[in-house]
Amino acid sequence: MTNLRRGSLCLPGILGGLLMAAGLSMAAAQSQHSSGSGGSALSIRDNALTPEFLRLDSAADRDAFRRWFTAIAEYQALRPPAEVPAEINDCAALLRYAYRGALHAHTESWLEETGLAGLAFLPPVRKYAYPHTPLGASIFRVRPAIGENALQASFAEFADAKTLKQFNAYFVSRDVRLALPGDILFFRQLEQNSPYHSMVFVGRSQIIAGNSGNGDDSILVYHTGPIGKSPGEMRRVLLRQLLRHPSARWRPVEANTNFLGVYRWNILKESE
Repeated sequence: MTNLRRGSLCLPGILGGLLMAAGLSMAAAQSQHSSGSGGSALSIRDNALTPEFLRLDSAADRDAFRRWFTAIAEYQALRPPAEVPAEINDCAALLRYAYRGALHAHTESWLEETGLAGLAFLPPVRKYAYPHTPLGASIFRVRPAIGENALQASFAEFADAKTLKQFNAYFVSRDVRLALPGDILFFRQLEQNSPYHSMVFVGRSQIIAGNSGNGDDSILVYHTGPIGKSPGEMRRVLLRQLLRHPSARWRPVEANTNFLGVYRWNILKESE
């Protein structure tokens, strides 16, 4: 296995500790208190999108998630194809893998197992650590919660690209210049068997030094999904290259109706 080495990264640091999540009952109680109602413990907002108790409240946690999410995703495009985890077999699988990894307890054994020991300097998300979240390992919304006590049943460990877009992220803009590290670019290609496709906006690499410094070195990573009889592959591209893609349907520009826009994870949405 090819491990990330600390010397190959741009920033030094030390991995901090992680705080475990409070139980679901505590989170529900907090939600009930914020709703100002003595009835259901879940607010309408909790029922419709991502519960408040799963959202990352602090700017530090949101930044930590973005940094881990983008670094994990980018690393999969840099490592030898044979070392990419078998579960990463399409674009949605990459999102799920990096999302879980960003929230995971980054113990020494986990870092070694995933080959990510070189990222130990990144700060952890402190609100909770996967899989010990208020909803356990089921962290992806897959349907609306209908009926009493249906919230947990509306989350699962698996979600495809369309479901991740519909229930786990919110629309930001069709102007790619507004994308932040960790945001997702979604496309819909109706002529494909799996019409929804996603790319991770990494921004500037935390792994490879030597950026040009001209503001034109933002990168994206994605998995192609199966191509004919091939299982597909990880790819890493510069945004400026994607904007000039030979096929106009893959260009992230407002004039391209196949480009659905820039989306941001619900857990990163600040309280209103």
